[in-house]
Amino acid sequence: MTGVRSRSRWGRTFAALALLASTPLGAQQAPDRSKPPAPGPAPMLTLPAIQKFALGNGLRVWVLEQHEVPIVQANLVVLSGASADVPGQFGAASLTAAMLDEGAAGKAALALADEVEFLGAQLSTSASFDASAVRLSTPAAKLNEALGLMAQVALTPDFPTQELERLRTERLTALLQARDDAATLSSIAFPRLLYGPEHRYGTSAGGTESSLKTLGVGELRGFHRAHYRPDNAVLIVVGDVTPGTLRPLAEARFGSWKAEGPMPAALPIRQSPQPGKRQIYIVDKPGAAQSQIRVGLVGVPRSTSDYIALDVMNTLLGGSFTSRLNTNLREQHGYAYGAFSRFDMRRAAGPFSAYAGVQTDKTADALKEFFNELTAVVKPVPVDELERFKNYTALSFAGEFETTGQLAGKLEEMAVYALPDDVFSGYVGAVQKIAPGDVLRVAKQYLLLDRLVVTIVGDRASIEAPVRATNLGPVTVVPVADVMK
Repeated sequence: MTGVRSRSRWGRTFAALALLASTPLGAQQAPDRSKPPAPGPAPMLTLPAIQKFALGNGLRVWVLEQHEVPIVQANLVVLSGASADVPGQFGAASLTAAMLDEGAAGKAALALADEVEFLGAQLSTSASFDASAVRLSTPAAKLNEALGLMAQVALTPDFPTQELERLRTERLTALLQARDDAATLSSIAFPRLLYGPEHRYGTSAGGTESSLKTLGVGELRGFHRAHYRPDNAVLIVVGDVTPGTLRPLAEARFGSWKAEGPMPAALPIRQSPQPGKRQIYIVDKPGAAQSQIRVGLVGVPRSTSDYIALDVMNTLLGGSFTSRLNTNLREQHGYAYGAFSRFDMRRAAGPFSAYAGVQTDKTADALKEFFNELTAVVKPVPVDELERFKNYTALSFAGEFETTGQLAGKLEEMAVYALPDDVFSGYVGAVQKIAPGDVLRVAKQYLLLDRLVVTIVGDRASIEAPVRATNLGPVTVVPVADVMK
């Protein structure tokens, strides 16, 4: 019987093919390959309303209902991160977050992991410069039990000494390995040389070798006690849940959370001035097969009113695969596998950088192309090119909201930076209103070509003379040890 059905199916297939072949060629409409298809209109993003309430202890709760799939994403966001590290203890926020799930409520790390896995859930912890977070993804049917584990990790960590020593060793080893990895070294060197060692943004969120060696259980408990408190946190819940269902569960799991003492005064993140003049730094990495180039300056905070115009301008410059930088260095010259740019926006002005790893023997040529593109972007942009990048920016935006995890991440951004509830629903329309004059204005205002800082991590013996010969700025050689302090 199977063979008969199979033969019948193939018979129908051949008949259909024969019918198609008998259709006159003139009746078949050939595709027009003379030009790319015109993009359709960008979809307007419409999100459900964010439903907000507070628990008895003041913990704010945000709920976004998504009932298509029976899963829930819950992110507990603490509104303090590495920027709250006190001098001498850089890395405290990051190490505190990393220790949360290494033992809590008397349970060892493996026991906690087993309970999370038994529920079919996932739990992670992290800290950025502006916030710390415990993130939970769970089947909706297991939300109550999963929230219980999340609360234990966030509220009652044990900070076991043995696990702290393990993490300390891992981080110190990673810093040691970074000395031999030009790309990692570049990400450390650029902010250090831009902001300096005293500014918090001049040191990575994870801290330095010296600060990691001094951080103990007492310092981590102190950071947790001071900053992990209900009046400094937001519980964001997205997925197959309603406020009515969530409220009693959240009250049962987080309602007993109490703040100890007054909230510590926020450490001011001073506005770092722009460099006084253009400067090129070479960080010597003998024998490096590539040179890691970063060109940039102090950027803008997330609160800037120019966010949309800067987003479009950066997409054109280096924020997409078809950007000017990538087209130049990768497609036209073959100097790099990819070249990019970005604004790292934080509560205070984070860095702007354009960057790529390039062939050692093409370091000077690639550097000149970076300056060519940065110079070109502070000139009027052609209307058709701008429209192409506006379409790219607008059409790709909805893809950032596809999963519960992505949605929760966007709500985190709103909570951390105090953004209005309609900030994302109005994004596409705002992008479409950007005019050539807007891009030109922000490029001129924020890309100060005569104050750019350049870091090149590479083989000094091979690159120093050609880089100096470009006459793009004074060159200073910096030992690796100076940027790793």
